[in-house]
Amino acid sequence: MNLTEQQKIRIGTCAWSFDEWSGVLYPKDLPSNRWLEFYARYFPAVEIDSTFYSAPSAAVAQRWMEMTPADFRFSCKLPREITHQRRLRDCGAELAAFLRALEPLAPKLRVVLIQLPPSYAPKEEKIGLRDFVAQLPSDFRFAIEFRHAGWHRPHFIRLLEKHRVCWVWSDMSPLNERNQAPFEFQPITTDFLYLRLLGDNLTKYDEQGQRIHRYGKLLWKREAALDSWALRIQHHLDEIRCVWTFANNHYEGFSPETCQRLAQRLGFELPLPGAESVVSTNERGQLELL
Repeated sequence: MNLTEQQKIRIGTCAWSFDEWSGVLYPKDLPSNRWLEFYARYFPAVEIDSTFYSAPSAAVAQRWMEMTPADFRFSCKLPREITHQRRLRDCGAELAAFLRALEPLAPKLRVVLIQLPPSYAPKEEKIGLRDFVAQLPSDFRFAIEFRHAGWHRPHFIRLLEKHRVCWVWSDMSPLNERNQAPFEFQPITTDFLYLRLLGDNLTKYDEQGQRIHRYGKLLWKREAALDSWALRIQHHLDEIRCVWTFANNHYEGFSPETCQRLAQRLGFELPLPGAESVVSTNERGQLELL
């Protein structure tokens, strides 16, 4: 892969605040309010998960700006009030308020993710979806993730093409399929790709909703899937402007290493901090982050 192709690809994790990363990715004495600063030394982008629950305050958004390098980039989720509670209907005021809250982050914000629930089906929701995407403002770019198979129809693909909304490529294959390559058709509806390596929620919670793993190391490898996604990305690089790829912990168990493994398949290095970078600040003296 040449430098021009590599510069089109940004790989990061779905969120950065995980307690089990302390002492593994982050120095174990580094306070959590500096984790993003450290993360941004190694990754070019991150998907913000917290905006799914509420919009950030202006102060928080400004802090995210100041803690990250000039070339760092963010994606963020649309709030669940819009996607899951209002189901994209009668939410113009809420959408406008959320986008206003993101304005301090605008120089580094590249995509707003519309993550829809599995129950969001075309039979009941196609009119709501059509009206919603028609009102999206042109000063933000949007990507939409469908979790119901009924949306995989040509007229819905054309709808996203018309409004320049990205159809999210997502891999939610269950753990027992980790040695298989995904084969589902994934359309391209605009000038960028957005890939989410999510895995299966059953690898995260048990039947009582309790967590069953700690995500501080690789727990299971998805070799064939990563090979397949790398080939798909490479195949389309010439026809798109950029690729955003975000990995979740319960895809392979430790999303920073998933990111590194995908980058290697794409022909470039994504170094993670070595052991000397994550030792206690008491053991090293003052931690140097700049």
